Amino acid sequence: MAKIQRRELLKGAAATAVGVAVTQGQAAPAGAATAPPAVRCTTPGGRDFPKVGGNLGNQNYSSLRRINRGNVKRLGAAWLNRIEGGLDTGTNQGTAVAVDGVLYIESALGNVHAVDGATGETKWTYQQTRGTLTRRGVAVGRGLVYTHGRGSWIIALDQETGQVAWERQVTGYGNMEKVAVIYHDGLLYCGTHDGPRGAALALDASNGDVVWHFWGTPGPGEFGNDTWEGDSWQVGGATPWLHPAIDPELGLSYWTFGNARGNNSSQDGSRRGGQNLFANSIVALDLKTGEYRWHFQSVHHDIWDMDNSMAPVLADVRIRGRMRKLVIYGSKSGMYFILDRADGTAPLGIDEVPVPQEPRQKTWPTQPFPRQGGWTENRVVDQPLGTSVPGDPNRAVPNYARGALYDPHWDVPILSIPGHGGGADWNHQSFSHSTKLVYTGYGYVAAAHSLTESSNGLRPPGEYMTGGVVAVDPSTNRVRWKRRMPYSLAHGNGILTTGSDLLYIGQPDGNLLCLDAHNGRELWRFQTGAAISSSPIAYEVDGVEYVAVYAGGTGIPYGDSAPRGDFLWAFRIGGTGRPAPAPPPPVVRRPVSGGPVEGSAVDNTIVLARTYNAATGQVGTVESTAVNAMAPTHLRVPVGTTVTFVNPADNVHVHGATQFFEGLFDIRLQPGESYRYTFRKRGEYFFNDPHSARPTGKVEVY
Repeated sequence: MAKIQRRELLKGAAATAVGVAVTQGQAAPAGAATAPPAVRCTTPGGRDFPKVGGNLGNQNYSSLRRINRGNVKRLGAAWLNRIEGGLDTGTNQGTAVAVDGVLYIESALGNVHAVDGATGETKWTYQQTRGTLTRRGVAVGRGLVYTHGRGSWIIALDQETGQVAWERQVTGYGNMEKVAVIYHDGLLYCGTHDGPRGAALALDASNGDVVWHFWGTPGPGEFGNDTWEGDSWQVGGATPWLHPAIDPELGLSYWTFGNARGNNSSQDGSRRGGQNLFANSIVALDLKTGEYRWHFQSVHHDIWDMDNSMAPVLADVRIRGRMRKLVIYGSKSGMYFILDRADGTAPLGIDEVPVPQEPRQKTWPTQPFPRQGGWTENRVVDQPLGTSVPGDPNRAVPNYARGALYDPHWDVPILSIPGHGGGADWNHQSFSHSTKLVYTGYGYVAAAHSLTESSNGLRPPGEYMTGGVVAVDPSTNRVRWKRRMPYSLAHGNGILTTGSDLLYIGQPDGNLLCLDAHNGRELWRFQTGAAISSSPIAYEVDGVEYVAVYAGGTGIPYGDSAPRGDFLWAFRIGGTGRPAPAPPPPVVRRPVSGGPVEGSAVDNTIVLARTYNAATGQVGTVESTAVNAMAPTHLRVPVGTTVTFVNPADNVHVHGATQFFEGLFDIRLQPGESYRYTFRKRGEYFFNDPHSARPTGKVEVY
């Protein structure tokens, strides 16, 4: 495919935007007070891990090195705090922070807990008064701990007692609940979400007043508004799901805005023509005023929910002999865009590559690709049935139209990888000062996009949802090493690296892993008792180094099969605490819709292209291509049972059953025909309909 050289980043009106003034080498006037040196965004954590992301550059790196490859096998639990008394439900996406020997963590209930970092004893608890809510981390500053409350409340708690110092409702910008709060220099930086538009906000840390805001979808008269057809900007989405990065020396904050929405669904671009700024973009804003400085859009006119919804990572890296201040951006798409954080230029090159078009979707003619390529596959593969199971992690579920990243769709589902729930999605990534590599966990969660789906794409039932860890050299944008793992690690499974070249990451099965940061070799693991959907942190108290992690679990992408809990763990060399009992592991295959039905209740028969009412046992009377159009979708039978597949005589089309991935049968039945198969081995056997791949069933043989 031909490539178009990427031109100047800012064009037209953008080219007139005010640049960042950086004054160097000027002496202070005589008699003037010397200003304290600016806080560096790349200063690593040490004794403290003071914010979500570790430092202002979101490097998730600690300079601590006493826990190392030589002694990590003696790492054991120092303490465990069940912060909610044994809660085993809810959505836990919060990462702890550590300040002056105290950990601050939010639970699935939205409560905030202060826990002694050496003993694990709870110092105080703030009980959320506005209901449960998903949270991703508090901010600490000015002697206060800042959290959210349902209904777009910002709440400031006394750092020593947990008493409410003040609270403020901030409305008119979208919901302000999920995104972690960031404190810097008297301001709180918060994003909004789940609304028709989203905004980046800076609030006065003393009272919650809005100091400035920046809309993800610009209104009339604002730069970028003309990239939205008509009034589509009013419901365009573009919400900042993750916290920003901050560079005090450049005076900039970096925000990543999510996918475009509106119209029928996020997959429908037919009535929002244009590039749709600032959806799918990283935007640099002035720290104090919110003034736009530069942007880079990673997906133009997104119809795949492929926003790079990540907390940007800042790093100082030598490229071709020159030290560059970089921002590393890229998650769902499985590729990194390496940008100069002062002006948004691309020192390693980015090309606008022509992509297939669908005029009804008003698709954009090109999409940006880093010249070095990505770090994971971007096309599903058609691996023959009956070969290795599960096979390639980017293996296509049969009968879908197969595509690549950015192949357009309309009414036929197009299956692509890594999917809107894959790539690195919204986990926390890490840059190591020692190895000079950036690390991320990622997932393979293929998705089929079309306007037949009501939301943001179908994750085909029966597909394996796995992933891995990858290390990329940001000086070249090349993969240094890659390790495939049994689970998707794209949803809050953040990475911590340390000065001793250790890498920590939690899995959805409850295991906290320690890998060698040089090659990905596993060095240590510990069972925490619940899925880990947060980042490990490192801190020090009285000369003792600790690693801590919160294991609570979330439903993405494994639903209710991911074990939940309220386990806040800390580890030290010589710790003697025992691991938690291993919970049932998550189900890595995407489940079918509908619960199990015993074969005896339906005469061991599956009716094709019909829905099933489990409450009444009735088979639908209308031919269907819905995802649940197998009657029933989940059949349970003893080993040795013969199951009959029937295409009803009053169906119009030929229907069938393709069993994957073992390839036991692949049949086509005329209306009125049937087929019988005897299941002789225990296991679960998925199948879908070659007429339309969406209807999917499973036979569970016990």
